[in-house]
Amino acid sequence: FEESATGGSYLIMEYMAMSGRPNQEDFGRRMAEMHLATPEAAEARAGRFGFPVDNTIGGTPQLNEWTKGSGTEAWVTFFREKRMAYQIELAGDASLDRQWQTTLEQTNGLADLFDGVNVRSSVLHGDLWSGNIASVAGTPCIFDPATYYGHHEAEWGMAWCSSFPPAFWKGYRSLIPKDAGFQRRFALYAGYHKLNHYNLFGGGYRNGAYALLDEVARG
Repeated sequence: FEESATGGSYLIMEYMAMSGRPNQEDFGRRMAEMHLATPEAAEARAGRFGFPVDNTIGGTPQLNEWTKGSGTEAWVTFFREKRMAYQIELAGDASLDRQWQTTLEQTNGLADLFDGVNVRSSVLHGDLWSGNIASVAGTPCIFDPATYYGHHEAEWGMAWCSSFPPAFWKGYRSLIPKDAGFQRRFALYAGYHKLNHYNLFGGGYRNGAYALLDEVARG
């Protein structure tokens, strides 16, 4: 990315001949390898969560200020405040706000969802759905990200729009096993994206977000 002499800007990107879908087991393994890779950002290598700049998730701002600390407690605070609470505030919906408060009360501010889980900082695509996945000469390719460093499980918040088959999970789980309590956190991470879709598009996404918040609260 560069500023031009005339005051505009331009972005030069690598050309990739994308076609079709990748081999799903290979794709799953490669996603796990990405999540396990040593982060490039020094802050993430120190275990912190965030990104060097704020970005967007669709058209919605995504706040990425680095956490002060590292580890599970820092991640819980980051996701609660920079992801969920921000989307709830944007929604301006009283019933969603009430359900969010109930969810916080029932989960000790989300901390109970991460009992016994050691959250490390992984680079995330951040908006992984079927429209952002392709194959290039037989190699899996992902694009159009909403990148930040976070909990690897947060990658699956758009799984409701991805249709990952069993072969994908076989490849992924061969390197990263499923942690206890995954399903409840899966609902939490999906809730973030349902809230974002409600803020972008309105309609039935509100009910979907509400149901997921309730699922998280009830366990």
